[in-house]
Amino acid sequence: MNPEPFLQLDRVIHEKGRLAIMSMLAASPELSFTELRDALEMTDGNLTSHLRTLQEAGYVSVAKSYQNNRPLTTGALTATGRKAFTAYVNLLEQIVQQTKGR
Repeated sequence: MNPEPFLQLDRVIHEKGRLAIMSMLAASPELSFTELRDALEMTDGNLTSHLRTLQEAGYVSVAKSYQNNRPLTTGALTATGRKAFTAYVNLLEQIVQQTKGR
């Protein structure tokens, strides 16, 4: 088996929590902080930390606004994030295909 694809995996996305966030955001145009937190069963601090890492990588945009006089934080994939996530999934598929070919 060729180990090269494993070495190419994006470490920012590869972490379990960030992969879950990216997967959810890839399936929706935008999700609120609360929706992500509750669906992924993360603490506020854990989700904030992962979103910050994804935001620093340019993969996620975070917007703060108000809805019914209450703060609303939402996240969405950027074009760069969508491209990186697609490349990550394609690489995983390549790894799976290599394994099946054995």
